[in-house]
Amino acid sequence: MGAQDSGTPRVAILTVSDRSASGAREDRSGPALEAALIKLLGWNCTSTATVADDADQIRAQLCHWTDHEDMQLILTTGGTGFAPRDVTPEATQSTIDRQAPGIVEAIRTASLAITPYAMLSRAVAGIRKKCLIINLPGNPKAMSEALPVLAPILPHALDVLIGDSTDELHVARQSSS
Repeated sequence: MGAQDSGTPRVAILTVSDRSASGAREDRSGPALEAALIKLLGWNCTSTATVADDADQIRAQLCHWTDHEDMQLILTTGGTGFAPRDVTPEATQSTIDRQAPGIVEAIRTASLAITPYAMLSRAVAGIRKKCLIINLPGNPKAMSEALPVLAPILPHALDVLIGDSTDELHVARQSSS
């Protein structure tokens, strides 16, 4: 049964922000990402969390969701830039089993058409067990520009991860795009 066959996949959103984690600033990225998921894919978020810019906290949350809650997709927002405390890519890299570089390459390419600052993103994407983990920017505007790049491939990517991809499904998805 594929991601779409059983309703929606199990999706988690992790906001990485010192200020949001401490309560000093409201998290705008996580809710914006959740709203975009619903709008673009009709997918509800299964779980959300906010952690500080701390590699151990990020890694612990990613591992908990993949290893104990069977998430199929985890989207992180924040901590992907050049600031000294931006450690989301390193934490994600140490968590994943396999890389999926084409995903972040596509986001950066699309974002470069909007701003040259896109080349400053150090985001990574990869697979842990049967879960796809993708780093997105913390800026709500940049994040909302990135998600439409992902939307066309996410259903198929998740079906492949859980073993429900067939040649017929692949052809049907391509022809409906």
